[in-house]
Amino acid sequence: QLWRIAQRTAVLPLGRGAFTLSTIHTLLTEAFTVPKLVLAGRLPAQQNAIVNLDPNIRNIQELKTWPEFHNAVAAGLRLAPLQGKVSRTWIKYNKPGEPNAVHAGLLFGLGLQGYLHVLNLSDIYQYFTQDHESTTVGLMLGLAASYRRTMQPDIAKALFFHVPARYQASYAEFEIPTLLQSAALVSVGILFEGSAHLQTMQLLLGEIGRRSAGDNVLEREGYAVSAGFSLGLVALGRGGDALGSMDSFVNRLLQYLGSKEERSLLAPSNEDHRSAAQITDGSTSNVDITAPGAIIALALMYLKTESEVIFSKLSIPQTHYDLECVRPDFIMLRVIARNLIMWRRICPTCDWIQSQIPEVVKNGISHLQDDMDEMYEVDVEALVQAYVNIVAGACISLGMRFAGTRDGNARDLLNSYALYLLNEIKPVSATPGNAFPRGISKYVDRGTLEMCFYLIILSLSVVMAGSGDLQVFRLLRFLRSRNSADGHANYGTQMAVSLATGFLFLGGGMRTFSTNNGSLAMLLITLYPRLPSGPNDNRCHLQAFRHLYVLATEARWLQTIDVDSGLPVYAPLEVTVKETELYSETRFCEVTPCILPERAILKRISVCGPRYWPQQVDLVPEEKHWWSFGDKNDPFNSGVIYVKRKVGACSYVDDPVGCQSLLSRAMHKVFGLRTLDESNMLANSHRELDSESVDHLVSTFSSDPSLIAFAQLCCDKSWNDRSDSDFKEFCLQVLFDCISKDRPALLQVYLSLYTTIGSMAELLVKSDSNVCDSLSISSLKVALAYNEAVSSGRLASSGGFVQSIFLASLGKRCEEILNCSTELQINLRDYLTSEAWPDNYNSKLQKDIILLSWYLKWFSVPSPSIIKAAVEKIKSKCKISTSAIPLLRLLLPSTHVSAISEIDRVFFPSLETAAL
Repeated sequence: QLWRIAQRTAVLPLGRGAFTLSTIHTLLTEAFTVPKLVLAGRLPAQQNAIVNLDPNIRNIQELKTWPEFHNAVAAGLRLAPLQGKVSRTWIKYNKPGEPNAVHAGLLFGLGLQGYLHVLNLSDIYQYFTQDHESTTVGLMLGLAASYRRTMQPDIAKALFFHVPARYQASYAEFEIPTLLQSAALVSVGILFEGSAHLQTMQLLLGEIGRRSAGDNVLEREGYAVSAGFSLGLVALGRGGDALGSMDSFVNRLLQYLGSKEERSLLAPSNEDHRSAAQITDGSTSNVDITAPGAIIALALMYLKTESEVIFSKLSIPQTHYDLECVRPDFIMLRVIARNLIMWRRICPTCDWIQSQIPEVVKNGISHLQDDMDEMYEVDVEALVQAYVNIVAGACISLGMRFAGTRDGNARDLLNSYALYLLNEIKPVSATPGNAFPRGISKYVDRGTLEMCFYLIILSLSVVMAGSGDLQVFRLLRFLRSRNSADGHANYGTQMAVSLATGFLFLGGGMRTFSTNNGSLAMLLITLYPRLPSGPNDNRCHLQAFRHLYVLATEARWLQTIDVDSGLPVYAPLEVTVKETELYSETRFCEVTPCILPERAILKRISVCGPRYWPQQVDLVPEEKHWWSFGDKNDPFNSGVIYVKRKVGACSYVDDPVGCQSLLSRAMHKVFGLRTLDESNMLANSHRELDSESVDHLVSTFSSDPSLIAFAQLCCDKSWNDRSDSDFKEFCLQVLFDCISKDRPALLQVYLSLYTTIGSMAELLVKSDSNVCDSLSISSLKVALAYNEAVSSGRLASSGGFVQSIFLASLGKRCEEILNCSTELQINLRDYLTSEAWPDNYNSKLQKDIILLSWYLKWFSVPSPSIIKAAVEKIKSKCKISTSAIPLLRLLLPSTHVSAISEIDRVFFPSLETAAL
C-alpha cells in the first residue's frame, strides 16, 4: 500500500510544475530551495510512526532518480519571468558539489524558462564532463529550449557530440547511453525548429531506421521516436514548401512505417552496423521500431498543410486482414497524424469522431451483442482494440485542435467519451446513452482501456487548460482517489492524472496553450500515447519530454486594476474574435480575470457594463506568438488593463448582484425625495434626515471627501427652517446628479452658478451687499453659449456637463433681475446719453454701479460712442416711422434684444409715442 501511495506522490511534481508555472519571484542573492520529495508514510494508529519503503525489495535510490528530477523541474518552473536578471553566477551558486538529479531538473526547468542562455561554453563543458546522465539530459534539453529556433552553432556542436551518427565507424568504442542520444536528438530538433536544414534532416532520417549499436535494444523504439520528433521539428509545417528533396524523405518515411507500395522504391538504408553488437538486424527495417517515429515525422512535417497525398498514405485499415497486420497503437498514431495534417476538418461533434472509424470496425462493433457464432471467423479483439485506439486518437486530435480554447462542445464531447470508457472499465455512473457500443471490455485488455481513457482525460484538460473547470476537476479528483482495486492505478496512469490536473490549473489559471505549429509539436511530444510503467521506464518515451508543454504555453491572462485604488477588480469584457472556418465573427462576454483567445483570432477587447467607464482595444489578428513579458508593444501591458469606476456604482466585490448600484432608488429612499412637493412636505413636517445613512451611501459610491462632507452638510439639523428648504432641495438634487453621472467636480460649478443668481437677487433687496464680482456674469454667459452650441449641434460633444434646463432657468432669472430695477433703467439712460456712471459716494450708488456693469456685460451693450454712431447713421439714411429696433439689430448684432429695446426708447422716443 505504501508503494502504491509512493508512486502517486512521485508523479505529483509533473502536475505541480504546470500548476505553479511562473507564479513566484525569488531573491537572486539567495540559494534556490527545491522542496524535498518524501516517499515515507505514517501510521496514525501507532502514534504517527514513520514507515519507509523497504530497500531490500526495490532499489529506492534508483527509483527516486526521475521523481527527484521532475520535482526539481517543477521547482524551476515556478520562477516568474525576471526580465534577464538571472545570471550565470546565480546558477553556478546553486550547483552542488556532486552532480545529482535535483540540480539536473533545476537546469531543465531554468532552460524551459529561457534562462540558460547566460551560461558560456566553459560552464557547459564543465557540466558535460561530470558524466552524470540526468544532468546531461536536463542541460541539453534546457539549452535547446533557451536557444529555440536559433540554430546557434556552439550549442549545435555540443548537442551533436551526443549523436554517434556524426562519428566515424572507428569510434565504436565510444558508447553513449541510448537515453542521452534520445535527449540529444530532440534537443537538435528544438534548436533547428522550422529551419528545414537539409543536412540535419538527412541525419535524423537515418537515425529513425538505425540498426542496433549495442546490446541494449530495449530503448530502440524510444530512440526512433525521438528521431521522428526531431525530424518533424526541423521540417515543421514545411512539407509543402521545403527543398525539392522532400519526396525522397517522404518515400523513406513511408518505407519505415511499412507502406507496401514504398518498400521497393528505396534500397535498405546503409546505417552503420557496430561490430561490437551481439544482436544484429536483418536487411529490412523493423517496422515495429521505426513506424511510430515515421508517423510522427510525417505528421509534423505536413502539419496543417491539408496534403491529400500524405493523408492518403497514412490510411486506416479498411479490411479484417489489414487490421490484423497493423498494431492497434499504430492505428492511433495514424489517426492523430491524419487529423493534424487535415487540421481544418476537425469538428467537435460525435459525427466527426464516428467518421474516423472504418466501416469494417463499425459493423463489427455493432454486432458485439449478437450471436457470436456468426463471427467465429472474425478477430473480435482486433476490431475492439482498433475501435478504442481510433476513438482515443480522434480525441487527442480534438484536444490539440481546441487546445486552450475552453470550447464547450469539445469539452462535452471529450467528457462523454471519457465517462463511456470509465464505465466500461468499471461502472461508476449512469450510462451516457445508447450512442456507444456496450461490452467492449470483454474483448480488450484493461491496460489498453486504461491507456486510452487517460489519454482522453489529458486531451480534455488540454482543451480546458487554465480554466479550472469544476466538472473536469471533479472527474480528476475521483480518478486520483482510485486505488489499484479499481483498475491499473500504476505510475503511468497517476502521471496522466497529475499532468491533467496541472493543465487544468495551468500557471495558477494565468496561462493556457497555443495552437501555432511550434506549440502543437510540443504538445504532441508531451501527450505521446505511451505512458511509462514505472519511475525508470524510458523505453518508448523519455520522461523528461513530458515537461516540454511549457514551450506551448502563453500568458494570455488579463486582469483589470482600478486606477484609483490600484487594486485588482472584477470587470465585464466584450471579446470579439474574427471569422474562422468553424464560426463567423463572434462576440462574447468574459469577466476579468480571464484568459483571452489567441492572437491569431483576437480582434477587439472592450470594457463594458454599467459600473466602469467603457474603453476599447482594437487589434489586428496575426499568426504570431502572444506578447512576451515586458514587451513594449503589448497593448495589454503584460496582462493589465486599468479601468475607472463610475462613482455611482459599487465594485463587483462589494455588490455582486448590483442591488446597491441602483443609486437613484437608494438616494431617493435615503433622502425621502421624489418630487418638489415632497420637498415642501419635508420642510413643513421638519423631518430629519439620517446623516449617518447619507454618509454611508455616498461613501459607498465615492471616496471623494468633498462629496461626503457635502452630504453631511445637507442633513445638518440646523437646516430645518422654511427659508432654507429651497436651497436644501437644490443641494440634494445636485448631489444626486454629480454622483449618478460620476462628475463630482461639477458640485462646485452648480453651487457657484446658483449662488451667483442668489447674490444678484440679494443685491436688489439689500443695498449693503458685498457682492461686487462681475466675472461670474461672464462665466454664466460662457456656460449658456456652450450649452446652446451643444444643443444645436454646432459643437460635437457627448452632452453638456451642466443640465441645460438648469442653465436656461438661470439665464431667464438673470434677465428678470436686470429688467426689474427702475433705478437701473435711469442709470442706463444716463450712461447712453452722457456716458455718465453713478457716483459711488455711498453704498446705494455702489449697488447702482454693480448693477449697471452687470447689465452692460450680460446684454453685450457696446460703448456709447458706437451706439450714437449707429443712431446717427439710421437717422441720416432713412426716415423711421414706427420702430428702429430692426435697424439697430443689423448695426449692433451682438447686443441682446432687451438692450436694443432700451436703446430704441432712449434715442427714438417720438417713434415709441407715435406707435402708442
